[in-house]
Amino acid sequence: MKLSRQLFMVSAVLGMIGLAANIAFAAEPAQAADQPKDLVLKGDAKCTGCHDETDDAKPTMLELHPSVLSIGKTKHGTQADGRTPTCTDCHGESVTHRTFRGSGDQPMTDRNFRKNTKTSVEDRNEACLTCHQGGNRIGWQMSAHGSQDVACTSCHQVHARNDKVRDKLTQTEVCFTCHKEQRAQINKPAHHPIVEGKMTCSSCHNVHGDNPKQLIKASTNETCYTCHMEKRGPFVHNHQPVTEDCGICHQPHGTTIDNLLKSRPPFLCQECHNMNTTHQGQPFGLPRNRASNGSGFSTLATVGRGCVNCHTNIHGSNSTEKTAGDRFVR
Repeated sequence: MKLSRQLFMVSAVLGMIGLAANIAFAAEPAQAADQPKDLVLKGDAKCTGCHDETDDAKPTMLELHPSVLSIGKTKHGTQADGRTPTCTDCHGESVTHRTFRGSGDQPMTDRNFRKNTKTSVEDRNEACLTCHQGGNRIGWQMSAHGSQDVACTSCHQVHARNDKVRDKLTQTEVCFTCHKEQRAQINKPAHHPIVEGKMTCSSCHNVHGDNPKQLIKASTNETCYTCHMEKRGPFVHNHQPVTEDCGICHQPHGTTIDNLLKSRPPFLCQECHNMNTTHQGQPFGLPRNRASNGSGFSTLATVGRGCVNCHTNIHGSNSTEKTAGDRFVR
């Protein structure tokens, strides 16, 4: 009798436990249904509750956040990476934005990245520099772009699947938005193969660096030597303008003259080489007689309008000739 009473009590307790478990399991889906789920990033439910795929059908929203959910296709949306940020890591908590229930213009959030935002460039860039600081970006604050209040979002589209400025075929479109003079030069007959898609602006420039010309190397020459190694030397006889700055003779973005020269020979050469005893400046024309001073060159300076017809090694020479003029000839 005592045993049967104990068995009855145990079965009653187990029944109560099972009933409580069923009630809990039944209540769980209802509770989950009331809470929005994350779509891309951890904790993004508070944002994606409004900013979802329907934004693509709203032109005004596309202007604010182009393809918001496309961030999942970028490095910022890699869930397996522990460094992946959340929405609030970049945009702030945006309490005013989330609780806004009025009408009219959308209020400014803690870190609103719109172009017409009242948030300062410094505050907007801080969201990016929190992670992207150091390396090639170590000098951003002192760079030409950083010191002129250029925002990271002026060039980059963080949510876009394909960031134009990081694509070789579309990067120049972003740069030419401001650098219109360089756009005109690139489209001149003699230019680096940027239009053809073989190079980009970032092939020579580090736009995040503090170099005066924002070059990838410390100087113009070192940047040019990354491709034009044969001009580096060292040579037995160095042409001084070459060792000083390639930009003395060349316009790297493009000109109407072959070899990216700033002007045609002999005019370019005679800016420095204009001597009474040898190649003195004179009007263009064919020579009539030998020079009276015996040098034989004073009337030959403009023959063919090309100093490089004779002086072929103008970037540097290993000639054993002792005279200065013979060091860069054939």
